[in-house]
Amino acid sequence: MKMEVTDPVAKKRMEETQTKLNDPATQAKMKEMEKQMNDPQFKAMMEANPQMKAQMEKAMKMAQGGTMGSMMPSSFMVKLKGINSLTQMEGGVMGGMEILNLTEKNQSYSIDRSNKTFTVLQHQMAESSQTKPDVKVTKTNETTRVLNYLCTKTIVEITQNGKTMKNYYWTTTEIKGLDLTSLSKQQVGRGNQSMFYKDIEGVPLKMEMTMPEGSMMMEVTEIKKESLSDSLFEVPADYKEVKGFTGKY
Repeated sequence: MKMEVTDPVAKKRMEETQTKLNDPATQAKMKEMEKQMNDPQFKAMMEANPQMKAQMEKAMKMAQGGTMGSMMPSSFMVKLKGINSLTQMEGGVMGGMEILNLTEKNQSYSIDRSNKTFTVLQHQMAESSQTKPDVKVTKTNETTRVLNYLCTKTIVEITQNGKTMKNYYWTTTEIKGLDLTSLSKQQVGRGNQSMFYKDIEGVPLKMEMTMPEGSMMMEVTEIKKESLSDSLFEVPADYKEVKGFTGKY
């Protein structure tokens, strides 16, 4: 998984932030803030929300390292069973976080197994007042191989508020038995942009997605067929519900 910021304004802002992070005065302030986090009152507040505490600690650690890139996820694993999915993030501030998407219940959750907490995520698609994007799916004759599976390139043009973006999906029909309904419910970026569109034929092994701020490329590096426990696709009964930084998904 790779991300690139191409928007000049966003890129400049990131560069300025990177410069500030590398500044010795900023690093000193970070260390001072870390000490303040050990204040009994502040610790009590954070203990009441373990998920927020874990995310803040990760952000602080990475900020002290002085790299913006390290805050972004490096990869993720998707487990599918029936029409439900479990996405496990790796690397960055979101490292260790899991997104459980129960398509049959039309509900998603952010799960923190280390702290035994979960957050209910509201679907933006159902609530957003934005204009629904116009999506055009065009299958091409261009092919390539990913993990030795023959993949065909499909172009997805998304038009919203007068702006058109092009995304590219490399999909294969050589993998049978996968139901991708759950992926079509997941969204990335702004404007209700889906991770995968149900009108695309086959299983996506490579995706190149464009957004106003930049681009993102994802490519599958391994596929396994194995038995998955039903318990993976349930919120454990002993987990505590907490409020996250954002309530939308």
